Amino acid sequence: MDSHLPARYGSSLMPTPAPLSPSSVRFSFLTPRTLPKAETLPGRVVVLDIAFAAEGGGSSFDKVTLPFITGLGSRLAAWVDHHDHERHVDYQGDERFILAKKAEHGGCPEMITPELVNRVGPVDTVAMHMDLDGLYSGAKWILGGVPPYEGADEDARAVDTRRGTPGRVASRIDRALRARFRDETLKLRILQFLIARCQSPSHWEEIEAAARLIDPLLDQARAISDRYRIEGNVAYVEARSSLPYDKTELLLLGQAKAKVAIVHDSGSLSIAADFESGLDFVGMFSLGGGMPTRVSLPESRLPEVMRKLSEALGGAEAIRS
Repeated sequence: MDSHLPARYGSSLMPTPAPLSPSSVRFSFLTPRTLPKAETLPGRVVVLDIAFAAEGGGSSFDKVTLPFITGLGSRLAAWVDHHDHERHVDYQGDERFILAKKAEHGGCPEMITPELVNRVGPVDTVAMHMDLDGLYSGAKWILGGVPPYEGADEDARAVDTRRGTPGRVASRIDRALRARFRDETLKLRILQFLIARCQSPSHWEEIEAAARLIDPLLDQARAISDRYRIEGNVAYVEARSSLPYDKTELLLLGQAKAKVAIVHDSGSLSIAADFESGLDFVGMFSLGGGMPTRVSLPESRLPEVMRKLSEALGGAEAIRS
């Protein structure tokens, strides 16, 4: 899951790193639950927007995250993340770990500063989450802690929290990623576009083409949303779709109907609420870490989910699998 492209390092003597001659940096696109073996990432590694693995779904911090950290050892240059996790406390004395809660930083790119990039120094691999927030973080790191365009940090926060309205560039990139989330070539094109400070028409054309692919997925999500069942403050739907759909859109449509939306599909439950709802699903379901207002659980926990939501919100227990 790696790609190469030239990147520019900054001088550790300057507040804002100045571009030097291009150096080869490896980009690696990761997810918190499926981290690669550390030896597959060469040289000094910076990890961006990768949450410590939460409990459930066959993964955990001890099984997934800790072996990765241990495997990287001294090659780990920095780990910057903004997802809640009870194990953050283990790394409070390690300056390589810049960790925050989602409530403190809605987006990861805003945590990356020229001072941080200068302090860490040159790296050989930039490993980042596969979503917009992660890609914006990776681009900002390569640019020496400077956003690729004015308002980029705010756009990343708006997309990652689903609060506010991102600008056109972020909106189209978000749609492109949602349509082709596993397409690493597209992710590389997005990074190249951002590193070029959005001055790459050919890359923008590819992003636009991918963004247009999401329309039928949004249509299918809207069709499925008609089946939402509302019990008090919970909207629940069994997706059961033979056609692809956009799960983020389906959850947002559910949140328009009730405080909490649940999508039941392919053996799992996706649970979401507004970023400012005050709900903490990580604590409620003893997950150890993750985004407090959007989690995934195995379908076997549906009775527990409904019971706990009923206790927290009222009126959810009537829904059963």
